[in-house]
Amino acid sequence: MAKVGAQRAAELTGRSKSTIQRAMNSGKLSYELDSNGRRVIDVSELDRAFGLRASGGGDAPAGNTVETELKKAADLLEMERMKMRIKMLEDQLDTTRDQLDDLKEQRDQWQRQAQQVLLTSQYSQKQAEELQAELKERERKDQERRRQAMEMRMKKMEGQNQNQTQARPITRPASQTDESANSGRPEMNFQILWQKIKGAASSG
Repeated sequence: MAKVGAQRAAELTGRSKSTIQRAMNSGKLSYELDSNGRRVIDVSELDRAFGLRASGGGDAPAGNTVETELKKAADLLEMERMKMRIKMLEDQLDTTRDQLDDLKEQRDQWQRQAQQVLLTSQYSQKQAEELQAELKERERKDQERRRQAMEMRMKKMEGQNQNQTQARPITRPASQTDESANSGRPEMNFQILWQKIKGAASSG
């Protein structure tokens, strides 16, 4: 325990310095000598003999004051702990808010990408439909051109056949021509008759 002099002992007990000195002289209050030869009293001895009081002559004992100071220190420590806890919670709250902001930004970005993909898909489908319609139109035009070319070819062939028919002279068979030309010549008639017989024989 702490040791104090007569003046400090008087302050702690609320008694006068002379009362403390008389108590030491009479043996009521035990004391010790320090290295300088000065009488010092243990605080516990003061509490036993007179009871400790608040500094400045108050009525509250010094023990209660110590307890009060300890309680204040504990309250201060708890307050510091609460401040640290609050600061930590505030930091966590700020971090959570930042994460929420990031998630909202990612969500908005995903929504924009989804809308862009949807628009691209719709545009691609429209392009595919237009391309399919264009291919069908080209096929129809190709078929129409082939049909027209076929009709023109047929008309051309028909025109050529008609021209050939009109340009061909009317001729008699060679046998009839020879017979009519040589009807007045017996030797020629004999030759013609012989050729007919040979032709019939070879054909038979």
